[in-house]
Amino acid sequence: QVQLVESGEGLVQAGGSLRLSCAASGRTFSSFAMGWFRQAPEKEREFVAVINWSGGSTYYADSVKGRFTISRDNAKNTVYLQMNSLKPEDTAVYYCAAATSTRTSWSSYDYWGQGTQVTVSS
Repeated sequence: QVQLVESGEGLVQAGGSLRLSCAASGRTFSSFAMGWFRQAPEKEREFVAVINWSGGSTYYADSVKGRFTISRDNAKNTVYLQMNSLKPEDTAVYYCAAATSTRTSWSSYDYWGQGTQVTVSS
């Protein structure tokens, strides 16, 4: 089992920045690829970014590429999502998740956090 807890929720103006954190406990954190997903009201959950177990490989959704950065600190059992140049369309509940390999499909992830709200005002 892996327990994931997100933090860093907030309300920011368009163009602003926010950093989300996801702290893991339980099974060896460094053995998992970690992903971030988001879900806006009345929309399906969508992939945002993923990082492999070592942090040496990352992949982003086109909608956030160049604005968001995913990183991890295996010594702290934490994965981060730095979000810059935020847009109102980034408003959603953001979830971190753990998988045995890097994937973009939410169905491939075994463990999920409870989610944290990000709201971007125009």
